[in-house]
Amino acid sequence: MAGFALMMALPQAGAAEPKAEQSLVLDELIVTTTGFGTPRATHTGNIAKIGEFEMEFIRPAQPAEALNRLPGVGIQQGSGAEHLTAIRSPVLTGGAGAGSFLYLEDGVPMRAAGFANVNALMEAMDEISGGVEVIRGPGGARYGSNAEHGLINFLSRPPAPDGDAELTLWGGPHDFYRTSGTASRTLRSGDSTTHGFRGSFAMLHDGGFRADSGLEQQKARLRYDYAAFDTRITATLTAVNTNQETAGFVRGVKAYKNPALYRGNPDPEAYRDAWAVRTAVRMERDIGENLMLVLTPYARSNAMDFLMHFLPGKPVEKNAHWSGGLLSSLVTTLDGGHRIIFGLDNEYTDGWLTEIQYNPTAGIAPNQSPQGVHYDYAVKALVLAPYVHSEWRLAPKTLFTAGLRFEYTRYDYQNYAPVGISGRFLRIPDRVDEFGDFTPKIGLLHEFNEGLTTYVNLARGTRAPQTTDLYRLQRLQVPGEAKSEELDSIEVGARGRISGVTYETNLFYMEKRNYYFRDAGGFNVTDGRTDHAGIEIELSAPLAFGFDIAAAGTYARHTYAFTNITPSEKIRDGDDVDTAPRTLGNLRLGYNFNEGAGRAELEWVHMGSYWMNAGNTVKYDGHDIFNLRLDYEVSENVVLFGKLTNIMNTRYADRADYSDMGMGEERYFPGADRGLYMGVTLRY
Repeated sequence: MAGFALMMALPQAGAAEPKAEQSLVLDELIVTTTGFGTPRATHTGNIAKIGEFEMEFIRPAQPAEALNRLPGVGIQQGSGAEHLTAIRSPVLTGGAGAGSFLYLEDGVPMRAAGFANVNALMEAMDEISGGVEVIRGPGGARYGSNAEHGLINFLSRPPAPDGDAELTLWGGPHDFYRTSGTASRTLRSGDSTTHGFRGSFAMLHDGGFRADSGLEQQKARLRYDYAAFDTRITATLTAVNTNQETAGFVRGVKAYKNPALYRGNPDPEAYRDAWAVRTAVRMERDIGENLMLVLTPYARSNAMDFLMHFLPGKPVEKNAHWSGGLLSSLVTTLDGGHRIIFGLDNEYTDGWLTEIQYNPTAGIAPNQSPQGVHYDYAVKALVLAPYVHSEWRLAPKTLFTAGLRFEYTRYDYQNYAPVGISGRFLRIPDRVDEFGDFTPKIGLLHEFNEGLTTYVNLARGTRAPQTTDLYRLQRLQVPGEAKSEELDSIEVGARGRISGVTYETNLFYMEKRNYYFRDAGGFNVTDGRTDHAGIEIELSAPLAFGFDIAAAGTYARHTYAFTNITPSEKIRDGDDVDTAPRTLGNLRLGYNFNEGAGRAELEWVHMGSYWMNAGNTVKYDGHDIFNLRLDYEVSENVVLFGKLTNIMNTRYADRADYSDMGMGEERYFPGADRGLYMGVTLRY
């Protein structure tokens, strides 16, 4: 895990950490497991962490640049802030892409479960970060819908004990400019009570390397920490605004290599505007010697308006929802090192969506996408989820974990468009849908010695259908036929340190049922099945003369486990799922110089080849990209940094796709040319 890879822990410039704390240690604390600090070495199952200082060193233009350093993670960047995610999965789109991954901020979902966003990382604030933790495969019993293929937990930066302040400015090609800053202060009273405050902001302007594209983002966060003898409170308020001029697919055989095409934009009118505001207050109260109550009320509001340039007729979608809830748990510690967490999560959401096509459809099958209202509906949702998570110390070096979650979901749908079929679109009458899902988890971990800790983990992940799965229907579909997806997973892993090499590796196998996706003809499939199997490895080690090396690699197969033959697409049992590279890799050679004041890193990013269509007839060849990063601490208050991306100026595609409709065509999001970025951080 490349958090597990503070990858040689980056003695990076400006990090005032002592050397001993910069080396990679297995007892680094993680919070995603139980909500409290838990040593990574005793986590039953995989978990990766990219720490605060590594995030500062990477300085990702978009979160994918950092997250793709982890094994099993392959996020494909689209235009601007757009992206599609893969975590132990193919790159998933639509409701599957939105609903199969859980995105958290300090353990609280950033969106309501049935109203997820396929571009969810655009709502994260990674510029001023306390780190990122990632679990691949189903999350634990503490996490419900969407923690199916994996979860990403963004940690806000806490106030510094003695206060701090910093301002960062950097720029690059195509009018790329980013400014971010943060400041904190901690106050102490005589009774050991502390009040900590932190304010952070980030602003981005990116002109885009393709025609008629660009991105503007503004982000801000306030955090307050309170600590007393028996009470701890953390409160956050985060706001994100995104305004994007979107560049669509370039089309044609190997179009991403064509000098006349790859910088162009066939959809100059495309755009995406979105904002999100969320707040949460985590309160911990010791109510007994071995008993603690944790309450986290939260609220959020989101809205988005964008042109669906990837669909016939290019309709405009507008959606919004507000939601609020309470995460509650009772934590008891028993003699012998055992712990039990009893929890109850509840959430209420009120959302709406419209899809309207303002112009006639040109080209293929205009009657399938008529001008006018396609969908106009509202959904009220209620989620109730009791759970139990337990940890049993069977022996000093053996830990058994078991958990069970039940999640009840109720959707109350109201339709405001004419009922019936219009082209390919089906608008259904008002209805109520309910789902009940159990997710059991068990795991066993044993520490043989410092060099070897092994674990086995069995888990089920589920997701109730997204509201778009249920109510944005196509003709020939039957209302209510979508079921909750289920994914059963087993993984066997080992971690440790041998002769200075820190490692983690695991084997996994997963089966998914009720896979809901849109086929190449644009119609929804409600009962797909897929299998997923692979091996992941992560290594890091110091070398001589200030050098160190770190690597993350994945070999996996994601295959269809059913057959579905249609005029537009042929899915066969055993074929690879489209956009599912078998190999992913990241290798980094680091060098610390001038007694740790400076750090340089050469990075190799590998994306294996993959099929662009479900019929396995058109393939993207994959790519290898090299990047260089450099930080240098000029003084205690000034850090200079830079990075050179795509050193070899390789022509590659961030995303390769194939449309089987009509005569069929290759479609690509071209990767950016070589780019030089430089900046400065001022610390006070």
